[in-house]
Amino acid sequence: MNPPRIYVDADACPVKEEIYRVAARFGLPVSVVAGNFIRVPNDPLIERIAAGSGMDAADDWIAERAGRGDIVVTSDIPLASRCVKAGAEVIAPNGKPFTEQSIGMTLAVRNLMTDLRSSGEVTGGPRSFAPRDRSTFLSALDQTIRRIQRQRAEQKQN
Repeated sequence: MNPPRIYVDADACPVKEEIYRVAARFGLPVSVVAGNFIRVPNDPLIERIAAGSGMDAADDWIAERAGRGDIVVTSDIPLASRCVKAGAEVIAPNGKPFTEQSIGMTLAVRNLMTDLRSSGEVTGGPRSFAPRDRSTFLSALDQTIRRIQRQRAEQKQN
């Protein structure tokens, strides 16, 4: 059984440095996926992926690989939905988990807001990323890794 891998939708991810630190602490591999070149630390556990400049190239790359026991960090709701359906744990950079129970409603609200914006409604954007979000994310990532490790240890025993 491979160790959990952290997939990072990196183009607009404000918590990459935090991910690198937590991954190093747990010895987990990280795939940092962007449309084009992105700078990453020189570390054998960190893999840089330039998925291409296609519309959803980075999202497609992650969704094709992430599965049960992996962690995906993204604020992209359609990507989160695809990864949740594949069995991956998905966390937004603000620490909010996307789960099987929440992703349907989250996707519906996102689609509604997109429709309102395209019809000329002024809906405002997401709130700004705050220092508190960074802390919440770190806690959520740590808890998710520990939960996956516990589940894997239980599977080995059975």
